[in-house]
Amino acid sequence: MQLTGNITRDNLMTLEAYSKFRKEHKGEVLAHRKLRTVSLGENFVFQFESETTIRYQIQEMLRIEKVFEEEGIEQEIEAYAPLVPDGTNWKATMLIEYTDVNERKRELARLIGVEDRCFVEVEGFERVYAIADEDLDRETDEKTSAVHFVRFEFTPAMVKALHAGAACKLGCDHTNYPAHTNIALDTLSSLAGDLKAA
Repeated sequence: MQLTGNITRDNLMTLEAYSKFRKEHKGEVLAHRKLRTVSLGENFVFQFESETTIRYQIQEMLRIEKVFEEEGIEQEIEAYAPLVPDGTNWKATMLIEYTDVNERKRELARLIGVEDRCFVEVEGFERVYAIADEDLDRETDEKTSAVHFVRFEFTPAMVKALHAGAACKLGCDHTNYPAHTNIALDTLSSLAGDLKAA
C-alpha cells in the first residue's frame, strides 16, 4: 500500500490489485490498526487513524460495494480522507461500547457531551481536548452517539516533546465517565510518527 500523504482516485488500487494486496497484507494492516487502538476504561475505544488505516478502509468499502466508477470512488474518499492526520494532530474514531442494549441506551443518555471531554495530555503540558464530529453533529438532546470522530491538535512544543519521547495520557473528565490511561510506548511511537516537526 503506497503512502503518499494524499489519497486520490489515481493512487488507490484497482479492485483486482486490491484483492491481491489484501490476501498478502491484511494481517499487517490489522496489526497496525491494533497497535494504534487504545482502550479508555471499560467502554471507550479509540482507534487512532493513519493514512494506512484510512486507505484500507476506503479500499474495503470499494471492494464490499464493488465500486469502480469515478463518482462512487470520490464519495468514499470524501467520507474518509479527512480522518487522515495532517502533521499537527492525531485523529481517532471513538467507539462507546456496551454489550447490553438497555445499558447502552441508558449510558448514551448519561454521556451527552462526553466526546468534548476527552483529552490527551503530553507530559509537562496542558491537556488537549478533542475537537469532535467536525463533519456533522452526532448527538441529540436525548443521547450521544456510540461513534464519534475526534481530532487532537498539538502545539509545536508538544510535537517536539512527543518526538523526544515524552509520556502521554489519554483521558476523559466527563462527570459520568472519569478515566485516564497512559498510552503504551509502542503505540505512542507509532502515533508520534503522525506528527511533523515545525
